[in-house]
Amino acid sequence: MPRVKRGTTSRKRHKRLFKATKGYTAGRTRSVRRATEARLHARKHAYKHRRLKKRQFRSLWIVRINNGLREHGSTYSTFIKELKVKGILLDRKALAYLAAEQPKVFAEVVKQVIAK
Repeated sequence: MPRVKRGTTSRKRHKRLFKATKGYTAGRTRSVRRATEARLHARKHAYKHRRLKKRQFRSLWIVRINNGLREHGSTYSTFIKELKVKGILLDRKALAYLAAEQPKVFAEVVKQVIAK
């Protein structure tokens, strides 16, 4: 029985690897071993950062809301508490958009929530 020659299989696998590591610098795009390692790390970080991104955006929204509220003499914690008590269903993403892009509309929301 003739032996199995695997040159084409390896070349195909390496081409796929180099396509994935396109744009990397130095040996990370030329050496199979370095490229494999770089791709593994890149995938690991991509997985981790997809989760971190959600946390970072929530933090950004909170900062924007708090900044908008300080102009109206209120704080984030008291505003969110009153929002829950009054049963107003606006999420932080929407509130942050209003605070940053639509300050007049945000002022109306603040009046509704903070009103005694």
